[in-house]
Amino acid sequence: MTAFNHVQTAHCESGVISNMFRHYGLQISEPMAFGIGAGIFFGHLPMVKVNGVPGTTYRIWPGAIFSRVCKRLGVKMESHKFSKPEKAMQALDDVIEKGIPVGMLSSVYYLPYFPESYRFHFNAHNLVVFGKQGRDYLVSDPVMDTTTVIDPESLAQARFAKGFPEPKGKMYYPVSVPQQVDFAKPIQEGIKQACYYMLKIPMPQFGVKGIRYLAKRVKKYPEKVGDRRAGLYLGNIIRMQEEIGTGGAGFRFMYAAFLQEAGTLLNNNELKAIGKELTAVGDLWRNFAFSAGRVCKARAADTVSYNELSNMLLHIADEEEKVFRRLSKVKF
Repeated sequence: MTAFNHVQTAHCESGVISNMFRHYGLQISEPMAFGIGAGIFFGHLPMVKVNGVPGTTYRIWPGAIFSRVCKRLGVKMESHKFSKPEKAMQALDDVIEKGIPVGMLSSVYYLPYFPESYRFHFNAHNLVVFGKQGRDYLVSDPVMDTTTVIDPESLAQARFAKGFPEPKGKMYYPVSVPQQVDFAKPIQEGIKQACYYMLKIPMPQFGVKGIRYLAKRVKKYPEKVGDRRAGLYLGNIIRMQEEIGTGGAGFRFMYAAFLQEAGTLLNNNELKAIGKELTAVGDLWRNFAFSAGRVCKARAADTVSYNELSNMLLHIADEEEKVFRRLSKVKF
């Protein structure tokens, strides 16, 4: 088996897919993996608390991209969870001893190669272990610029962190990877699914409707929860947008890159044009985060109001709806 080639990517799940599949000869970019896996999404869930404040997500739930890409490209995976760290670490050793790189879920909080300011309790971070150096493990973490090492105690902690979701030592690796695939059908299936999730989920918390739902709640934050908690709530929206994974705006840019690549591959100029439109929406998200950040820091002279932030979100929702309605009508 060839040496593992680490490439830094924007997001852990799509990055592991790209790096791992490339290792087995299946060339797929990170944006292509993200698009085929219909990773673009939006959800605001007041009932699901993250560190005591309402949760917001800008991508589909963890694991969904991986399972969809494998299914659509015909990749067969072996996957295991464990009840005890000792069994999990022994199983990892057994597989990497055969020269097989292993993907796994982990908690960011227990990964010592991350700067302390980036270590928080997020239990669905994907990385690849591809060998050992003495007793330490060689790690390809796709969000890092180079490979790194981790001691067995920290890795075991990261694989068995408590909280939701519990990784339970989950590890996975391909057992069958096609060398050549026709991307046309997987691209179409991924686009169709993304349009459904952004436009047609009947519940108000998801997709384009979810952005409008959040806009209405942001407008009422100060009167509903008071200025202090309003700042905490707003801060978490920004944190989920700009710091978790590749962030809300980053996911829009990545999906736009997928549409550009798909447009080139399928000789479809409409996809390329829609990709440019979505890039502009990503810019709107970044502008929202900038303005919301100034509100959180209470820079009185140049801040916008919660009402203005709400209107920014409503405008973003309108623009995203235009993009996905146009995308849903593309002829292949």
